[in-house]
Amino acid sequence: MAKARKSKQLSFALANRVGLLSKVSTVISDAKVNMQAICAYAMGRKAYFMVVTDKNIQAKKALSTLKKNIPEEDVIAVEMPNRVGALQKVAQKIADAGIDIIYMYGTAGTGKSSICVFKTVDDNKAIKVINK
Repeated sequence: MAKARKSKQLSFALANRVGLLSKVSTVISDAKVNMQAICAYAMGRKAYFMVVTDKNIQAKKALSTLKKNIPEEDVIAVEMPNRVGALQKVAQKIADAGIDIIYMYGTAGTGKSSICVFKTVDDNKAIKVINK
């Protein structure tokens, strides 16, 4: 059974360059902050990051050496079983409630559960329907 909760994500863009992911992850880890989820990609000359951490205040302070004013945004963190069809069930609950998913990212790894991060047009409603 999936369990959804509110979470906060740091979202920022930087000039893309070789080694940027290494630099960002070094800055965060040197601040003793654990990244719980990350989505990072490049488009053209920009690199975009969406990061969920266990200590956003410390992460923002550390990242301020790379970028000023890193905003926090509400997202949904969903823990679900790491098995066939688990994501489909969550996605179907959201769809059945008429909620549009703006984006999602996640990973399953090899453990018993996976974590996916969702941004929807109505996060509060999505949390309620996922947790039913």
